[in-house]
Amino acid sequence: MDDRERALDAAHRHAAEFLRTLDDRPVWPRASLDDMVATFGGDLADEGVDPASVIDEMARGADPGLVAIPGGRFFGFVIGATQPAALAADWLVSAWDQNSGSSTLTPATVAMERVAGQWMLDLLGLPASASVGFVTGGQLANFTCLATARNAVLRGAGWDLAERGLRTAPPVTFVVGADRHGSIDRAARFLGIGRSETTIVDSDEQGRMRADALEAALAGVDGPVIVCLQAGEVHTGAFDDFRALIPLAQRHGAWVHVDGAFGLWAAASDALRRLTDGMEEADSWATDAHKTLNVPYDCGMAIVRDPADSIAAFRTGGDYLIYSGLDPWDVTPELSRRARGVPAWAALRSLGRFGVARLIDRLHSNAVRMAEGLASVDGIEIINDVDYTQVMFCLASDAATQALGAAILAEGTAAVTGAEWRGRAALRCSMSSWATTDDDIDRTIAAFRELVEG
Repeated sequence: MDDRERALDAAHRHAAEFLRTLDDRPVWPRASLDDMVATFGGDLADEGVDPASVIDEMARGADPGLVAIPGGRFFGFVIGATQPAALAADWLVSAWDQNSGSSTLTPATVAMERVAGQWMLDLLGLPASASVGFVTGGQLANFTCLATARNAVLRGAGWDLAERGLRTAPPVTFVVGADRHGSIDRAARFLGIGRSETTIVDSDEQGRMRADALEAALAGVDGPVIVCLQAGEVHTGAFDDFRALIPLAQRHGAWVHVDGAFGLWAAASDALRRLTDGMEEADSWATDAHKTLNVPYDCGMAIVRDPADSIAAFRTGGDYLIYSGLDPWDVTPELSRRARGVPAWAALRSLGRFGVARLIDRLHSNAVRMAEGLASVDGIEIINDVDYTQVMFCLASDAATQALGAAILAEGTAAVTGAEWRGRAALRCSMSSWATTDDDIDRTIAAFRELVEG
């Protein structure tokens, strides 16, 4: 074998070994950042090292600093494992090394991304003619959609942003819910919209935007308006009432954006589609396939109802570029990039329509099973309605809750992460992984029972 083949062979061996150990290894890392810097640091050597040896060294050194995210008992943040077909496809994406901004340059990978986008629109009941741009994740999906929205609402007010810039542009009223995800604020900051320029609308006890509060916020507003709604509040999993809120916002001329990083996928389930009822009437949607669809990182999706709005915001110039219809670089901020949508195609092809629905239903049933089990532990209180994939719980005091969160990570059976909800410390368990089994849930509940009840 040549150097490339030997390095790939080493990578395959180490990857397979890592995946084989997931069931038994501690879920949380056993080494700190300082430990890992010490392992990999030092002065750069004058002479290089054999590629396969580099991979061996890397895999051995990294092992104690790795998190068992691909396993069945990682419930922190909102992070899914990787479907087998998506993982293998991602390896091919790296091996193919295609620049996937242009369909003329790389027709195979762009075609798979385009088809994956069409399949997803169909699964989620969104307009078949919408543009789907593959970006790095939910953050950039929100940014891409909101940049498109800003351009469109200013154009509707007679302002050509590309020509005249923002300095003297009409002000945009930017409306968000009180319990929005932080990526919305961050995207707004990227777009030059400050906190003091943001209109915050009250939400209910589960984090859903209140229709009466939105009506009051929009009363008397004149000029360009963007309203951000949410499919899946990150703590409770709650969904805004799209059937009530979207027509209300549109009566005021607003562009409506839905942040559905993990919640958009509820529309693929017959049992859970009610949560997204009316969502299809919005103007843009953001999601993140590495969460609920379980593909590798670097696969967010920015969806815009009218592709002309995407083109107006993002199509570049350059006499050296070749244009062929609607290309990836027409609907996202990037020009050169890897074929990040190919693993999504592989996951969807592997699962099929019914498989996607079964995945979503299983994530929800896992959340219900976890909530019921945790509620049976003396002292644990479930503090959200388990309508989707999120379970949030606490003990009687903030200190006890925080200590329990630290203890489960140190114990190693499972990973959950801390949160704060309505002024109380909480622990948040997100059911996001296809790999989670009933046994994983039972082992996690047993670990919490031992830590709480002794």
